[in-house]
Amino acid sequence: MKAVQIIARGQPVFVDAPKPALQPGAAIVKTLRLGLCGSDIRHLHYLPESRYPTAIGETGHEMVGIVEAIDPAFNGAVKAGDRVLCLAPDHRAMQEYYRAPVDRLLPLDPSVPLEYAVQAQQFGTVLYAAKTLPDLRGKTVAVIGQGSAGLWFNFALQQRNAAKIIALDLKAYRLNYSKHFGATHSIHNADISAVEALRDINGGQLPDVVIEAAGEEESIRLAIEIARINGFILYFGVPRFETMDFPIFEYFWKSLTAQSNVGTINDPNHASTRQALDYINSGAVDTGRMITHTFKFADVFEAYELHRIQDEGAVKIVIDMEG
Repeated sequence: MKAVQIIARGQPVFVDAPKPALQPGAAIVKTLRLGLCGSDIRHLHYLPESRYPTAIGETGHEMVGIVEAIDPAFNGAVKAGDRVLCLAPDHRAMQEYYRAPVDRLLPLDPSVPLEYAVQAQQFGTVLYAAKTLPDLRGKTVAVIGQGSAGLWFNFALQQRNAAKIIALDLKAYRLNYSKHFGATHSIHNADISAVEALRDINGGQLPDVVIEAAGEEESIRLAIEIARINGFILYFGVPRFETMDFPIFEYFWKSLTAQSNVGTINDPNHASTRQALDYINSGAVDTGRMITHTFKFADVFEAYELHRIQDEGAVKIVIDMEG
């Protein structure tokens, strides 16, 4: 089978690899669609040097496919021939076939486009992370970063009855999506003070809650700068680095509470991902609006680069393994 492997920092290549063999407790899934996200860019460009070359299939983890074979002893809801969302926290799904534990397969509604269903992985991580937030009723929340994760947060915050949801991004085109997914206000903070703009929107006050969904050093520091005294910060964006300078005195002086959250693999029964699928299946969220680009598997390196530079209006990029 064809697979991607990162042989050195920033150098993905196609390799010929053995098709995975069926094992007890597992299934072989033929990959149909993958979505790209910030963690893929971390694997491609920003892992510690000792991690290269990566494993075969790295990097890709937002994946849907069709079950080709499954452990015959498994008596669950998934069987051979079913289309499934496949949770792949090892990031090794950028290959034509993927071996997955049976408890990481969620059946899909056959009437829902695969391009929509694949987004339930990231959407589910957002819903899972949102459970760590304080009570948002009557509160103002700022969301730094309006890529797909930030847009999903807008929706999740709306569902949790936040009074104001203020979207921030350095790229104006991404803010065009913000209100569609639930933001009440938006700030293009490339050339203006985010603090002043937030005070103007929020009656002179800074936000009660800040969600950092970009993973850049500047956005991690910005979260502290724009949070009110005794505020709450959720760090969700995947950092592209191991260490950074941190404004510890400002964090200390403001008496802030911070929480990080990544992945849903320990979410009991994958409840948040199932909830994301329910939202998508019901049409309660306009999933198709999120997708801006689709690439064939043969062009995945071009897709990686577009996602890295965040250009050409890119928000959510989907890889079509059948194309």
